[in-house]
Amino acid sequence: MKSASTKPAEKKPSTAKVKAEGEKKKATAAARKTAGKTSPAKADAAKPAKAASVKKASAEKPAAAAQPAKKTPAPKAEATAKPAAKRAARASTAKTTSVARKPATAATRKAASTKAKAEKPAKPAASKTAAAKAASKAATGPAAAKPASKAKSAAKPASAKAKSARPRAAKSTPAAAVGLVSSAAVSEVAKPAKPAKATKSAAGKPATAKSAAAKAPANKAPAKEATKTMTVAKAKPAKSKTPAAKKAATASPVKQAQAKSKAKVGDKPWIASYPPGIAAEIAPIEDASLGDMMVKACKTFASRPAFTCMGKTLTFAELEAQSAHLAAYFQSKGIAKGTRIALMMPNVLQYPVAMMAVLRGGYTIVNVNPLYTPRELEHQLKDSGAEAIVILENFAKTLETVVKNTQVKHVVVASMGDMLGTLKGAIVNFVVRRVKKMVPNWSLPGHVKFNDALNAGRTRAFKKVDVSGDDIAFLQYTGGTTGISKGAILLHRNVLANVAQNALWVESAYAKKPKPAHLIYVCALPLYHIYALTVNALMGIQQGAQNILIVNPRDIPAFVKELQKYPFNVFPGLNTLFNALLNNEDFRKLDFKPLLLTFGGGMAVQKGVADRWQKLTGGIISEGYGLSETAPVATTNRFDADEFSGTIGLPIPSTEISIRNDDGKELPLGEVGELWIRGPQVMAGYWNRPDETAKAMTKDGYFKSGDMGFMDERGYIKVVDRKKDMILVSGFNVYPNEIEEVVALHPGVLEVAAVGVANEKSGEVPKLFIVKKDPNLTAQDILDFCKDKLTAYKRPKEIEFRAELPKTNVGKILRRELR
Repeated sequence: MKSASTKPAEKKPSTAKVKAEGEKKKATAAARKTAGKTSPAKADAAKPAKAASVKKASAEKPAAAAQPAKKTPAPKAEATAKPAAKRAARASTAKTTSVARKPATAATRKAASTKAKAEKPAKPAASKTAAAKAASKAATGPAAAKPASKAKSAAKPASAKAKSARPRAAKSTPAAAVGLVSSAAVSEVAKPAKPAKATKSAAGKPATAKSAAAKAPANKAPAKEATKTMTVAKAKPAKSKTPAAKKAATASPVKQAQAKSKAKVGDKPWIASYPPGIAAEIAPIEDASLGDMMVKACKTFASRPAFTCMGKTLTFAELEAQSAHLAAYFQSKGIAKGTRIALMMPNVLQYPVAMMAVLRGGYTIVNVNPLYTPRELEHQLKDSGAEAIVILENFAKTLETVVKNTQVKHVVVASMGDMLGTLKGAIVNFVVRRVKKMVPNWSLPGHVKFNDALNAGRTRAFKKVDVSGDDIAFLQYTGGTTGISKGAILLHRNVLANVAQNALWVESAYAKKPKPAHLIYVCALPLYHIYALTVNALMGIQQGAQNILIVNPRDIPAFVKELQKYPFNVFPGLNTLFNALLNNEDFRKLDFKPLLLTFGGGMAVQKGVADRWQKLTGGIISEGYGLSETAPVATTNRFDADEFSGTIGLPIPSTEISIRNDDGKELPLGEVGELWIRGPQVMAGYWNRPDETAKAMTKDGYFKSGDMGFMDERGYIKVVDRKKDMILVSGFNVYPNEIEEVVALHPGVLEVAAVGVANEKSGEVPKLFIVKKDPNLTAQDILDFCKDKLTAYKRPKEIEFRAELPKTNVGKILRRELR
């Protein structure tokens, strides 16, 4: 093809021919005039943005914009172009470069309407948008795969353009040249009459779509990104991106598709999977402290029932009053703000009263497992430096054994019947002490009875304490499943944030069924545990809900009798509890119509249990995940979902989860690594353990969970196991949870735990501990069951049957005691 500046040789025309040419010239002029008046939509489409990467100097030098075709990498394509197209190209190029117009030919008249878009010779041809190109089937597209100063003539057929664009794009096409822009964004920037339309060839030929994407205005960005984007865009009609459209590019469907197939490190794919109306971030916290939040809720819901235990109900107004009395008692004893006060009680009414009293008094709660041995109790009291304790008399003997070795100066002893009323309280205390003999003889000189402390505080006025979000609310000791416990420092703002996060997320539970006027929570998990502490006690108070306190959830028949009395709506629990209830005949007869949400946490929920639960109740178990160090909830499944996902769900609002390898490098989606968690609910560190804090926390605020898992392209996370529980078989990682989930599906298995035991050949092998549901179950039955479900190295090599498995008081199986 010749240069646009070179005129083709012409023969001298005859008189008749001259006359005919004159008529044609008039007709052509009229056509040009009409074509120049394009519709507003087309005019906008043809008009380039001022911020185009083509420099003004290039636009003012038209000759430079029309370099000879031999400088482009597609001579073969040009050679195959039809003669008519060549003549149209020469005419178009001549017009673009301001060469004197010649009499119109048939070919140029035919293309007059399309060339009208390039009528402004002072503008570079490369400024034309893809939307304007698509308006004509014989459109002459802009050449923008190279900078404008080296732009090619714009009259080649689409096939030739596709061939010439490929080598240029691969060689040096900038990322911005491959505009990621949605149809809405194109419509807003270029305003074509029909932004979604494109020629059939563009829609059906990947090469053409790729070529069109490569011809967007040039900019400066790595060629690697451009190539990556074009690969994703192949199957879509191409749309050129003007510089003004760059801001809209973030919402592009193409970009979303790219994230779906291969998200970049640092992306947050989970946000796109959030339920409708759930924000990615929580709003600023209004309350300065947990005490303020609880007092406000008590005044708002004053007449509503707050906590119910053994048939006795405490209203929100009574909770506020009783907590003020106990806090006043603590103040009368000269206990200073910031002092640690231990609470060692099961789910009785005294617990929420004591919890609220300690928090609004500016003290720090040290939650203690009532089933602790003297050694464990002594460690926690000494480590925390607790100076006071509120304890149920059933466990007073344990305290008596170690109290002299601690800093505890003030002891308040409660009894089961203290808040059940005079008559009922006396009867309950008699049965517990004399009939069931649940209270060993104890002696704690100087102790005060719980009701006496309340009465003493009632005679004094509680002085409001200035408590901020940065004050310590809880020293929540971790342990039980991981060894020696450490105190996680949870500030008021940490726990307030988690309450706000849960309050925001729980709204999706009411998408299918309306929210009841008065919510009823089942509180079977112990309140001293972080799970029930936040999800039941604090969330329940914030929501104005009634919590049904279950003192001993291991007594399944008694537990079910309590459930029969209430139309419960929210049921937080864990796998072992759900499994035990499903095996109870009376539980299966309950009315589950009011049940809106079953929340599973604490340990992995097994699919077999989840399926049975859904079949019985009609609702799924929404599994979540968290730790004491995260106050506790970090992820959860959607509460409006229709099926059990088998994952721990999505990071909740204002929470980031990053999957890292042993070197701290972020891993791609789908790869197993350690879960790192960052968010406002993450602890401030470990109490008096700077060494452990340094190991667990990063400088940029991530907490290293010690749990191994991966994230899929939707942002859902699957925990495969604890890092420390992993079994190494001949160099292969084997996760106990996976084995347990498979074996638990056997109808003859009630409970199962898997651990690694030493082996000379492979280093370690999996060993199973099983509690039988079917007394005739044999080890061979289990081995046969696993054959087609687990690969050889994951199959158990040893099986031991037991009457029961060791568990924490929450119900988590203690693998370390089985090793």
